[in-house]
Amino acid sequence: MALPKLVSAKYSLEIPSTKELIEYRPYLVKEEKILMMAFETKDQAQMISALRDTIAGCTEGKVKVDNLTIFDLEYIFLKLRSKSVGETSTLGIKCSECSKTSQVEVNLNEVEVLGEIKPSAKIELTDTVGIVVKYPTVKGLYRQLQKNDETDSAMSAVISSIESIYDAENVYPAENETEESLLEFVDSLTSDQFKKLTSFFDDMPKLKHKVSFNCQSCKIPNDMDIEGLQNFF
Repeated sequence: MALPKLVSAKYSLEIPSTKELIEYRPYLVKEEKILMMAFETKDQAQMISALRDTIAGCTEGKVKVDNLTIFDLEYIFLKLRSKSVGETSTLGIKCSECSKTSQVEVNLNEVEVLGEIKPSAKIELTDTVGIVVKYPTVKGLYRQLQKNDETDSAMSAVISSIESIYDAENVYPAENETEESLLEFVDSLTSDQFKKLTSFFDDMPKLKHKVSFNCQSCKIPNDMDIEGLQNFF
């Protein structure tokens, strides 16, 4: 006789970068095991792969995970974790005064993506030449993590975020160019021009939450910003 099948509860959330409303279910025990094994390796490529697969499964494949921005991925997973494991997480945070660790409880439902979200930005390099860039995607990040050299990895991240290059006469979509030609173009930039390009990523929205607590050792009050998915677990 076939065993009964459990029906998972459904929830909804808004993808930060697109404002698209999506439905999702909590992740299952089998998915949690894969996530735990991936996080235990400390290997970012394995962690991203596990997150991609989990989000795809929990949204029944209706979300194109590879097209999500990094902060979308982090936000969606945080919501999944909240409904799957619990709405609070106890973090070990070092005191700014004595450096001793205090256990601080954070309500994950209060964590949001902070910062102005821009679908793309036009970076003017000269009076006639410029670049249109977009936020790094999950696909771009995963490719970046395959690079062994840190310099190659950082450059790959920049290149994967180029949407197009333009001059006074034409627009050159990045999807029509090879990675080698894009790398050659970026390598030809001056230091100031490259800083203009990377400043877009410096201001990228982040998963962020302010925590306030009194150190459990020295009793000094602390106010800190927690950023990035890994810091919430």
